[in-house]
Amino acid sequence: MAAAPPPRQIRMTAALYLRVSKEEQHTENQLPELAAFAERHGWDSIVYEEHASGKAMVTRPVLERLLKDARAKKFDVVLVWKIDRFGRSLSHFVENVRLLDSCGVRFISTTQSIDTDQRSPFSKLLMHMLAVFAEFERDLIAERVALGLKEYRRAYAAGRVGRERISKSGKNLAIGRPPKIWRRDLARTLRAEGMSWRKIAAQVGVPAATVRLALKQNPPPAPALPMAA
Repeated sequence: MAAAPPPRQIRMTAALYLRVSKEEQHTENQLPELAAFAERHGWDSIVYEEHASGKAMVTRPVLERLLKDARAKKFDVVLVWKIDRFGRSLSHFVENVRLLDSCGVRFISTTQSIDTDQRSPFSKLLMHMLAVFAEFERDLIAERVALGLKEYRRAYAAGRVGRERISKSGKNLAIGRPPKIWRRDLARTLRAEGMSWRKIAAQVGVPAATVRLALKQNPPPAPALPMAA
């Protein structure tokens, strides 16, 4: 009997993700390096090119499309030049790589020897280490934000905001939602007349709990007692 033909090898497909911005001229080298890496491994390529700044709050629609395609199994591996291409922060990067890993998609940073191949024990260790560092980063950010808010409140209370210090928005407002303006005087008068909390709240346009709290801090005067004959 004739020998069975060898099983046909299925070619892998690599998604080449590039983020290009005007501030970084060296990003033009990303595509040739990533394409050469894929070619050396015999992989087909799909290019995802993002034109966006590296700032934290900038949206990245091409990255979102890549992650959507990963869920649809349109490729087997993602190649990036450096890990900062693939996330706004370390925690965002880890979140994206974990999503790829859950879809069975391998992630490789070609210049930093990072590879999340699920067959490698080292890759599993790497994922755990990245998760720990991402959590540490989130804790540091939360601590910095809390300290910044505390210092801003102190400066606002001291009257330095608007003179010595300008808020990020430029409006120099107090932290928190501004208090809603409503007729506290009318609520006090209506309560003094014996109206219920619910009816007062409906008339002044705020919740009954808000009316209760405001009048508890500044209660209406007690009704005058009738004079004896």
